[in-house]
Amino acid sequence: MKSDIEIAQEIELREITSVASDMGIENENLIPYGKHMAKVMTSPEKQKDSEKSKLILVTAITPTKAGIGKTTVSIGLAQGLNHIGKKATVALREPSLGPCFGMKGGAAGGGYAQVLPMEKINLHFTGDFHAITTANNMIAAL
Repeated sequence: MKSDIEIAQEIELREITSVASDMGIENENLIPYGKHMAKVMTSPEKQKDSEKSKLILVTAITPTKAGIGKTTVSIGLAQGLNHIGKKATVALREPSLGPCFGMKGGAAGGGYAQVLPMEKINLHFTGDFHAITTANNMIAAL
């Protein structure tokens, strides 16, 4: 069985503009952070077909011993919905500092239900300053 990192390294990431286009989000509503990440500047109500949209919240779950928790369930649910022809997008919150200190899971899912690139997710997506603060705090805690 392949490890999470082996699976992640085999994947060729799509550009965020392509992913956003598939979801009906126009480029002018994106603030890109490189090729693979962006902030979305619009509210869901402004998106076309919003009256047909549904919202599923995964708010609390006790993770399994294998580490399957909210993130993995949310990603797997979206993958399953997309697989049966439904348009599904996952909005995940930024992870806590637990993964940086090795105290909990990576907050990026696992196996074939991962959010990539996980190293950027665990260093707070688009902000270098927060990553520097996190690294400083981790060194100070040693």
